[in-house]
Amino acid sequence: MKKLLLPLLLLSLRVSAQNAQQVHQKAILIDTHNDIISNELITRFDLAKLQDEGNFDLVRAKRGGLDAQIFSIWCGENYGKGAAFAFANREIDSLYALIKRNPGKIALVRNSAELKNAVAHQKLAALIGVEGGHMIEDRMDYIDSLAKRGMCYLTLTWNNSTSWATSARHEVIKKDSLPHLGLTDYGKQIVHHLNKLGVMVDVSHVGERTFYDVLSTTSKPVIASHSCAYSIDPNRRNLKDDQLKALAKNGGVVCVNFYSGFVDSTYNAKVHAFLYQHKAELDSLTQIYHDGDLANIRLNAIYKSQSDKLRPPLSLLIQHINYMVKLIGIDHVGIGSDFDGAESYPLEMDSVSDYPKITAELLKLNYSEKDIDKILGGNVMRVLKANTGK
Repeated sequence: MKKLLLPLLLLSLRVSAQNAQQVHQKAILIDTHNDIISNELITRFDLAKLQDEGNFDLVRAKRGGLDAQIFSIWCGENYGKGAAFAFANREIDSLYALIKRNPGKIALVRNSAELKNAVAHQKLAALIGVEGGHMIEDRMDYIDSLAKRGMCYLTLTWNNSTSWATSARHEVIKKDSLPHLGLTDYGKQIVHHLNKLGVMVDVSHVGERTFYDVLSTTSKPVIASHSCAYSIDPNRRNLKDDQLKALAKNGGVVCVNFYSGFVDSTYNAKVHAFLYQHKAELDSLTQIYHDGDLANIRLNAIYKSQSDKLRPPLSLLIQHINYMVKLIGIDHVGIGSDFDGAESYPLEMDSVSDYPKITAELLKLNYSEKDIDKILGGNVMRVLKANTGK
């Protein structure tokens, strides 16, 4: 009898894996946040080819069943007026060039109808998300320009506040010295204008006061493109229960961020010790790359055996998904990996080729195929259509 148990167990595992792969491939998978375009301007990687570094390329995207990627257009707060908008356009030019070089593999889309058409033709649907309201440089016509180029969402703030909206970081560390909290009247005009243009309002990175001001202003459902649950990891970038409930009432969707620091409440203390240990190397890498995030990512790659010990288990990422589904319902949770935007992700989540592992874990928790379809992309598709009308 014992001789039969192992073959039966192995057969069961193979059937389960095949079922997970089938469910995953049938769904339309949309990732709402990836920073590879910002990095590609520095690394000059050919994203059409399999890469040894980073989390994204078109080869691994195909392997992971990724159907649509919202590419983040980002620059830091050191880019002031006259530079931020120009850099945003430079990044969009880079994405356009990637599409032009690979017309059979990737296509720019602007709404759910075009997204479905790209998927039907077995192309990766590429969308544009602008991460940081400072990139519009306080100009409404810059919003129009970015929208014409394909911007599907605007993240109202990055870590830095704008003159019209306060960020999560500043509302916590600079609350008493800020000239205002939340949205100004001009900020509310910007939200109305985004609604009019069919551009989704992204509330990841914004402060709590800005968050609620947005929900009381917008006429359309919003998106949190890369945020986790504050109740599991009380990081200022994550959303509290009341925020999650308010977002669901708005009809919006929160897309779970894979970054270890937003998934695991113990990660930051561990990584600070790691960085202190390798401070000299990190300083040298920062001089080479002229970018702190890329230097951090490279340091983690060099000391992979050490940095892997800091990473949370995949089960903790799934816990964020499951927690939010139970709190606000299956219709309001999605995927926003933040791949290529951070130095660390949960174990087993090394690149875009690993998305099927999430589907497998959700099946183990008895999620239905219909519910998994919603999490992987259906909910984002609904919010995109509600904003664009298509």
